[in-house]
Amino acid sequence: MSEESEKVVAVILVGGPTKGTRFRPLSLNVAKPLFPLAGQPMVQHPILACKKIENLAHIYLIGFYEDREFALYTSALSNELKVPVRYLKEDKPHGSAGGLYQFRDLILEEDPTDIIVLNCDVCCSFPLTDMLAFHRKCGGMGTILVKKVSPEVASEFGELVADSDSGELLHYAEKPETFVSDLINCGVYIFSPEIFIAIQDVKSARHDRAVLRRLTSFEALQSATKTLSADFIRLDQDILTPLAGKKKLYAYETQDFWEQIKVPGISLRCSALYLGQYRTTSPHLLAKSDSKGAIVSGDVYIHPSAKTHPSAKIGPNVSISANARIGPGVRLIGCIILDDVEIEENAVVMNAIIGWKSSLGRWARVQGGGDYTTKLGITILGEGVSVEDEVVVINCIVLSHKTLNRSVHEEIIL
Repeated sequence: MSEESEKVVAVILVGGPTKGTRFRPLSLNVAKPLFPLAGQPMVQHPILACKKIENLAHIYLIGFYEDREFALYTSALSNELKVPVRYLKEDKPHGSAGGLYQFRDLILEEDPTDIIVLNCDVCCSFPLTDMLAFHRKCGGMGTILVKKVSPEVASEFGELVADSDSGELLHYAEKPETFVSDLINCGVYIFSPEIFIAIQDVKSARHDRAVLRRLTSFEALQSATKTLSADFIRLDQDILTPLAGKKKLYAYETQDFWEQIKVPGISLRCSALYLGQYRTTSPHLLAKSDSKGAIVSGDVYIHPSAKTHPSAKIGPNVSISANARIGPGVRLIGCIILDDVEIEENAVVMNAIIGWKSSLGRWARVQGGGDYTTKLGITILGEGVSVEDEVVVINCIVLSHKTLNRSVHEEIIL
């Protein structure tokens, strides 16, 4: 098949509200995939990586958020990228593979040779072009992006064993209780259309088992919450595990950065990683010190509509969103400042996320310890939080519309 006739479709799995509870309070205001990292929605980073693929025919977002959450975003992005971007809402959670299968007719409508599938809550460099070349060379049903991590954290993810020469996936175990390998699944895949046959086989096998074993009404009631429906199919346990060792799946290892975005603290880490990536991919997005704006140090994104005083010092690893106002003498380090935030003179923000329409008074200090993995390792202010003059907030989570007139340390303020 010639390169001109090879079409690629990208699918990004965005999940839904029941999967975003760990991202609160940030997900109370915006769908988690639209939360900004390094000045762009979380989901836009993998979308832009997909856009670099030749012969990309369509990008689908699959999840169970309400349609209105993504309508304006996908419409604007389609016009900007000149590639159709469409959100597909599941009627209920079907699992990562089940969601694909539900919309198989749309995904296959362009007759693609390759289907890129990514989890939205993944932060990495998305080496899709090289991964696609490897996938086509191997000629298998699927290729998985993998990364080597320390044995101490490997069990938190899907662990796998791959042939060191061919890359063939030999064994896969999702979050095993005993150590299997220091290679983990990064949640980025490339499949051939044959993947839908594998998903159909799982559905059929489950249906056949249900028909063969007749249950009493009491047994059926008891098992309803314990067994998976035929429609709920996961890529990892239900597809990767049984196909491992059958010369169907291959592993492509990345040496670059990778994080899974499950809790708000990690979003600070990921924002910094993407800002660092901008140096080579999008240097025009990085702010520079000039006579009109603040003093900038390191990797910093400042939205064009934000106002920064020339005496403020910003960076490294800072992202400032639309209509934010940064006053004189302000110091910002390792933080995300969201839309319409006002920070008054000589305030300090370190290792923190400042929510939409929040305000920090003069000489206020909002900071975290910088441990991205613990609940109170950074400070998070929800929407419309007011921190009054000279108040110090350290390692706290503050829900929306609170006024802090006293200093607080390691508290969750509801």
